[in-house]
Amino acid sequence: QVQLVESGGGLVQAGESLRLSCAASGDTIGSYGMGWFRRAPGKEREFVAAITSSGGSTWYADFVKGRFTISRDNAKNTVYLQMNALKPEDTAVYYCAVRQRGISIYYATSYDYWGQGTQVTVSS
Repeated sequence: QVQLVESGGGLVQAGESLRLSCAASGDTIGSYGMGWFRRAPGKEREFVAAITSSGGSTWYADFVKGRFTISRDNAKNTVYLQMNALKPEDTAVYYCAVRQRGISIYYATSYDYWGQGTQVTVSS
């Protein structure tokens, strides 16, 4: 079983940057795809970004393309989300997740383990 702990959230102003980290324990995540999702107040959880086990391929939601970058360091059992040019509409709780067997990277149901989330708040 994999345990995930997100960190790096906080309160920033529009245009600033944050780097989220997702540290895994209990199992190595180097064989698994990983994803980041977010849930804004009053909204459904939505896909943000995903990365293959090797890090060779990445995918992004349209609303973060060009601003966010997902990466991973399998030696550290950690996945990152670099968020630049943040906007107030990026305010949400951000979650990382492990995809062991699921096929679609875009659906939360494809992911097997989730972290507790980290709050990101962007002020205008």
